[in-house]
Amino acid sequence: MHGPMRMPGHWFDELAAGGGSAEAVGFLVEGERARRLVLLRELLDRLEERPALLGPADLGAIWRTVEQAEARNPGCVEELLLSPQVGSWLAHMLRRLHGTSAGPPLWVDAGHLAGVAVVAALRAGTAADLVVPAREGAVALPTLGLARLPGVPLLGFQPVHARVRQGELLLLPTGRGTGATALTVRPLTAPQSALWWPTHRLPVRPGGPEVALDDIDPYRDLDRPIPPRRLTPSELGTWQSLFTDAVALLGPASGPGPRSRGTGPGTLRPEAIRRIVPWPGRLPNGPVAGLSASTADAFGSMVVARPPDGAALAETMVHEFQHSKLGALLHLFAMLDDDREEEHYAPWRPDPRHLPGLLHGAYAFVGVAGFWRDRIGDRAADPLDLAPFRFALRRIQTRTVLRTLATRAALTGPGRRLVAGLTRTVDGWLREPVDGRAVARARAAAAGHRVEWRLRNLRCADEERAVLAAALRAGTPPPPAGQPLFVPAPERAHWQDVRGALYLRPDIVRDGTPDVTVADRAPGLVSVSVRDAAPAAVARGVGPEAAPPVHADVLLVRGEAAAAREAYRERWSEAPGDPHALAGWLLAHTALHPGHRRLLARPERFAAAVAGEGPELWEHAAHRLTAP
Repeated sequence: MHGPMRMPGHWFDELAAGGGSAEAVGFLVEGERARRLVLLRELLDRLEERPALLGPADLGAIWRTVEQAEARNPGCVEELLLSPQVGSWLAHMLRRLHGTSAGPPLWVDAGHLAGVAVVAALRAGTAADLVVPAREGAVALPTLGLARLPGVPLLGFQPVHARVRQGELLLLPTGRGTGATALTVRPLTAPQSALWWPTHRLPVRPGGPEVALDDIDPYRDLDRPIPPRRLTPSELGTWQSLFTDAVALLGPASGPGPRSRGTGPGTLRPEAIRRIVPWPGRLPNGPVAGLSASTADAFGSMVVARPPDGAALAETMVHEFQHSKLGALLHLFAMLDDDREEEHYAPWRPDPRHLPGLLHGAYAFVGVAGFWRDRIGDRAADPLDLAPFRFALRRIQTRTVLRTLATRAALTGPGRRLVAGLTRTVDGWLREPVDGRAVARARAAAAGHRVEWRLRNLRCADEERAVLAAALRAGTPPPPAGQPLFVPAPERAHWQDVRGALYLRPDIVRDGTPDVTVADRAPGLVSVSVRDAAPAAVARGVGPEAAPPVHADVLLVRGEAAAAREAYRERWSEAPGDPHALAGWLLAHTALHPGHRRLLARPERFAAAVAGEGPELWEHAAHRLTAP
């Protein structure tokens, strides 16, 4: 019998600080191995109880194939089990059995286990005779590729006979009159063809480890199966080039900055990444940099929209691997009560978040902050000297979220230790000197996002609104602040922090017009292309395109607060009720009147006080609301 897993305390503390040595990350991998074995045992128990779930496939034959492969080549099955492809499928299959997910006919999802066994036989050089599911005439072989039966294209889902002998695979349609014919292929060595699509590989270094670039596995998305979308040769070449550049950036420092290739936050061994999935499908106006996602079911895997350059991909790899590490930690330790009330501010989101989401965000952005900290002063990695702003912004934002977690979350013992470790890291960074102009821009960007977020997501209770408006008209002191209410979700419009994105490169604005492209994760959610006002990308299922930055935003970022305040008033006259204009006016006004900065703490009170009034009264209202 195996004893319980016990993580050495110093490894936990390494991970709690946001980093982690190879040994600490290796312990997480061991934890994922144990979890996969438990999940596999549960699945096998379910299939033994209900063999009809497999349709024409036979569980006994499948498992005998797996056992023979492991006996011939010890470790090959375990390696396959730890792959993101199998992890995603296994979790999806169990969710289907629990009724919390959907997909194709259940025998197709369950029968994918036979495809896993076929791959084990191919890798081990053993024999197999199994029935596997085909989707539209294609058989998925996890980690290896996609085999497409020749002949008349098959529609829907069909069982296919798979015969493996000495690394050669023969696929035979089981139904008559389909028009499809047999296919013979050697998946371990066959080049790409119309009938065989091997999984793309991105070498970390010549002759060394490789990272899968997966555009074909049906379970490569976050949960539900999706069809393949093969990259074009041009797209593949772009990804290869981006990955090469990203690996170079994640390697040893090339400049005099404070970078160190140790175990701290922001450091990443590229070979720790197991798989990159190009964002499936198309987004409005095509793929846009900045979108990425991951799931705890597939350690070391990430879904990434094609980034603009290698630095953006390197940052995304760090960001998503942080999610993988925390997901694996959460499989081992309960960190907090799983409160799913979405009522907390996250500086990188347009909407309220729940506490588990805040914890994941804080852990990921500690890594991002560390990534840019390590590149300050490295002209090869950061030729435009943007790292100081990016580092300053992320350390401010992350500290805000850590404060929320420490004061609002019901943390367990390990959870308190984790939040304390992250807080020590960020507090240490806040004491580090950074270029003053970059820090000022970062503070302005962080404040701007928070003010607009509150205006869009919070409002005063009706009674407080009425008393505030009456006090303003009568010239009496405003009432005490009450607990704000959340704007109902159907009433919230999706938004992008286009003003915040301008703070990254205020130098590109001339004569009031952005004139070069800067693609970067905005301080809010995702990236913004400034030159041509291309809409920022939005997550699937999220609303409309982002508006371009307005002239008033440009004036504010350039430091012309008086002109910006007037421009925001004009903007309000053109678009009454626009929270972006009201937030901008408050930011410009408080830049002119620092004593009024308390307005930024509860901007929804200002909005309630001036509701129904024109912007010509806003300055009067600001003085009244901040009077002693």
